[in-house]
Amino acid sequence: MSSPWERLKKRWRKISETGTLRILWITPLSLAGFLFVWWIFSIIINRAYLPGPYEVFRAFIDSFLTPAPSLGITMGDNIASSLQRFLLGFVLAFCVSVPLGLMMGFFRTAETVAKPVIEVFRPIPPIAWVPVFLLIFKLFWGPVMVIFIGVFFPLLSNVIFGVKSVDPTLIDAARTLGADRLRLFTKVIFPSTVPFLMTGITIGLGIGWMCIVAAEMIGAVGGGVGYYIYFMEQLGKYEYMYAGMVVIAILGILTVGISRYVEQYLSRLMGMK
Repeated sequence: MSSPWERLKKRWRKISETGTLRILWITPLSLAGFLFVWWIFSIIINRAYLPGPYEVFRAFIDSFLTPAPSLGITMGDNIASSLQRFLLGFVLAFCVSVPLGLMMGFFRTAETVAKPVIEVFRPIPPIAWVPVFLLIFKLFWGPVMVIFIGVFFPLLSNVIFGVKSVDPTLIDAARTLGADRLRLFTKVIFPSTVPFLMTGITIGLGIGWMCIVAAEMIGAVGGGVGYYIYFMEQLGKYEYMYAGMVVIAILGILTVGISRYVEQYLSRLMGMK
């Protein structure tokens, strides 16, 4: 049995080999360099619309402690509203795009029928749908449907590509062993598609946050980080506007990080890593 010192050395060697140690010291340096450049520019330009990092940091803290004027809610309430819309839109997109992508990727008839319609709507930017969805679905469900559109297409495309990338030998072997269509989907096709699905989720999450900010800036009920950013810009409180942008960045990093963690966990679970 190895000693604690030997286990520690093995763990340190593993961290060094995977590049984790390199990331741990490069990331703070990169962020420090960005903050330094930001500070220099704020001094050179010397305008109210470009406050320095310290002013934005103070506004960031204050936004969680003090309700915004006229809004009457804190940043925590705005985050809760945005997360509610974001999760609803994401879940709707997931529930529609995954089954549709599996069918389009496996059944040629389904792809032939659905692809022309999909290709008509795919080039339209999700943000272009904001006025339409706000008119049809009103101030709560309108932003939700914009997120749905933003997440739907990356998920659908990656699921279709994942199904088409399944090794035909695996499909033939499963059929030879007597697998019906249900077992073929659950035992072969869907597990092989999971890595592509997770890639689509990661891309969709980033697009989803862009969509919700744009939608909330145009119209939203019950607050939201996007509405907060727009409201502070109208008041001329630019340090609070940038604080809202920082919140969006943090939420995006957290959700994408969770997605990547789930992807790694599923890959280990299925023996792919």
